Amino acid sequence: MFKTLQNALKVKDLRKKLLYTFFMIVVVRLGSQIPVPGTDGSVIANLIKSNSDAFGFLNSITGGSFESFSVFALSITPYITSSIIIQLLTMAIPALEELQQDGEDGRKKLAEITRYVTVGLALMQSAALAISFGGQGLLGSNPHWYSYVVVVITLTAGSAMLMWIGERITEKGVGNGISIVLVVNIISGFPGDVVTLRDAFVNVSSIGWARAILNLVIILAIILAMIVFVIYLQDGQRQIPILYAKKTVGRRLIGGQSSSIPLKVNTAGVIPVIFASSLMSIPSLVGQFFSEKSIVAVKILQFLSPSCWFRAGYDWYISLGYLLYAAMIIGFAYFYTSITFNPNEVSENIKKQGGSVPGIRPGKPTADYFTGILNYLVFIGAIGLLIVCTVPLLCSGLTGIGSLSFGGTSIIIVVGVVLETLQQIESQMLVRNYKGFLNS
Repeated sequence: MFKTLQNALKVKDLRKKLLYTFFMIVVVRLGSQIPVPGTDGSVIANLIKSNSDAFGFLNSITGGSFESFSVFALSITPYITSSIIIQLLTMAIPALEELQQDGEDGRKKLAEITRYVTVGLALMQSAALAISFGGQGLLGSNPHWYSYVVVVITLTAGSAMLMWIGERITEKGVGNGISIVLVVNIISGFPGDVVTLRDAFVNVSSIGWARAILNLVIILAIILAMIVFVIYLQDGQRQIPILYAKKTVGRRLIGGQSSSIPLKVNTAGVIPVIFASSLMSIPSLVGQFFSEKSIVAVKILQFLSPSCWFRAGYDWYISLGYLLYAAMIIGFAYFYTSITFNPNEVSENIKKQGGSVPGIRPGKPTADYFTGILNYLVFIGAIGLLIVCTVPLLCSGLTGIGSLSFGGTSIIIVVGVVLETLQQIESQMLVRNYKGFLNS
């Protein structure tokens, strides 16, 4: 990684892109420190401490902006949500499906629609935050109507600005602008996690040097093992060979070539984990607005709360909520893959181009072959996601240190984006070398 960056800095064009990306990252982090006018961020901080399940993940992907209730408190979550919504709607609305298949012009139109949906979602989310938290002291003891308006406008503008920054990084920087903004926010929470782990396990004054060094080695080994595992999970793929028959066009004989279709092991990426975590946190979020809860309601909230799993002091059946979480991750992995990869469509395209999978007849047998392999890969990928998410839950529950931003979801996002960004930088360097060779 460092060698790639070092080589990229030697190239003038890439150096400008890297510096532009760095400048935009600085703007993002500065904006994350500016509080919304007329608000008391300590109210949100207390809510996060009292219920980390409902707001902890949101705070981690906003880089602490939500806890301090800065102008970037919504971060790019409205854009991510709108992108997922548009992607799902392309499977249900023929007009959007046609735009998706209409080449560059269609993709630009979908991107424009996504921006409008992002602003609409930001308006709704900021209004919900202002109304729900305004009554809990966020806007003071006796807030005026214009205080709510200021919060809504500020948060919506902040989310729109982050979307613009992400698109500028994609256009003028190293690419993956939205993902880079998300990763920078997540990484900004790692120093706090280091302090938490140091105070809990590497406190020399309380446990001694020998025990502190042993704990440090164990922590580093677990983190390194998870990162390596995620790298293999993200890069793992199955190559499906495709042979194209020879055919005569005019007086020329074309075809007869071979290629392959890569099917990733983790086809759905981190989306299943985000879906499952979001659904599991909804009851806790709703429960915040009820001051009095029955014993049954409390047990249900604990059952759905990852912070209560595998933890001493809770009934044993509370940890069974993990099984529901695991089932949701596996189910969403199959669901998301089914709407992003259509074996019948891929098989038909291969048939139209005169290609075939060796040993498999074109048409439906090829589609069935793709479906079988895809189901196998999705299951392995979902189990891999589950392992990555389970290790932090086990460590947090058994040690009682509480939730950390450096969790399974964060590792998957950070490693995936870093690998993809490095690949883009390497491809840009490769294209430049080809250009230089042709020009010479």
